[in-house]
Amino acid sequence: MKRHLFSFFRDSTGAVTVDWVVLTAAIIGLGFVVMVPIAFSTGNSATSVGGAIVSIEPGYGNNP
Repeated sequence: MKRHLFSFFRDSTGAVTVDWVVLTAAIIGLGFVVMVPIAFSTGNSATSVGGAIVSIEPGYGNNP
């Protein structure tokens, strides 16, 4: 029984799959860490640009 247990722990056939799962999870986590600040700053910028566009009167003679 000990021999089977030790051979089970020494076997590395599934190690590559675990490595890829951990690497993929890390990349997705890093993507979320980068995405959150960009999403909040983009929302604020879009609000200010929208306010500037709304304040412009339509027509050809009103452009500075």
